[in-house]
Amino acid sequence: MSLRHLSWAMLTTLALGLVAPALHAQEAAPAAAEAKTPTAEELIKNLEKELTGMKLTGRFTTIGKEGGAKEESYVIHKATKMPDGNLWMLSASMNEKTKIPVPIDIEWAGTTPILSMTEMAIPGLGTFSCRVVLYDGMYAGTWRHGKVTGHLFGTMEKLPVDEKPEAKPAPK
Repeated sequence: MSLRHLSWAMLTTLALGLVAPALHAQEAAPAAAEAKTPTAEELIKNLEKELTGMKLTGRFTTIGKEGGAKEESYVIHKATKMPDGNLWMLSASMNEKTKIPVPIDIEWAGTTPILSMTEMAIPGLGTFSCRVVLYDGMYAGTWRHGKVTGHLFGTMEKLPVDEKPEAKPAPK
């Protein structure tokens, strides 16, 4: 065998030696991923627990309006999956004075929840639409209030039990 052929043989052996473990790991990865994928029931239970007592703090923009992003803050006091479909009830507040029940659909992109509201009338506030992705302690999405639209984004922080604001229910 010539030196040239020996070099190619060694290079091929080295390459296969480096690539084979990676290929094996790729073959094993889907099986491991499938084993760890939570069921729909687990996703729902985990999201109810995660969202209850959650503070969202961030910014929102208004399309067509100058001045940049403005601060926003919400507290989700309680999150409950309703029996039918993707409907959830969030007891939320934008300030510490008033809790508002907010019915909202939560869709799933794999294991990532997406809050989805389309032309939902909220008494005393108006009609809203949104699509908001929740992932890894952050949220981002789009919103519409009547004809006004924009973007929103921020972080999510679990409130300690003793710091959860006690808001009063909204007047009827």
